[in-house]
Amino acid sequence: MSDEREDYARQENELDDLYQDIILDHYRHPRHKGELSAPTACEEGYNPLCGDEILVDIEVTDGVVSDIAQRGSGCSISQSSASMMSEAIVGEKIADVKGLIESFTAMMRGSDDVDWDELGDLEAMAGVRKFPVRVKCATLAWHTLSQAIEKAKFA
Repeated sequence: MSDEREDYARQENELDDLYQDIILDHYRHPRHKGELSAPTACEEGYNPLCGDEILVDIEVTDGVVSDIAQRGSGCSISQSSASMMSEAIVGEKIADVKGLIESFTAMMRGSDDVDWDELGDLEAMAGVRKFPVRVKCATLAWHTLSQAIEKAKFA
């Protein structure tokens, strides 16, 4: 049994390292950083507890996110999450983006009702749940995107 436990612990550590690498890569090399010249919707989010800021611009064409830009400042978790979010939603239908927002926020709440296949690399953020004060950092961009979608009243 001890060999099985050691093997499991080794695999867990390797997975944690992989996830940390994904998060750091997105922090160091953010995707879709900047702003759109004529966004369909734009929203600003702010986390007063830690000072994270995010601005999300999205361009929607025929119900599909054709482009996104995000910018802001904050901790590695908030900025990595924004980068990962922007990469995940380009080319997706608004209905699917709403579903992804729900799955991501459910994962961050520790819910059992998570479609892990839908999340893909976003699963790397699951480790943030171990630090409850950081969950708001990870979800800031997602809540901001959701507000932008709701304000623009996309079908």
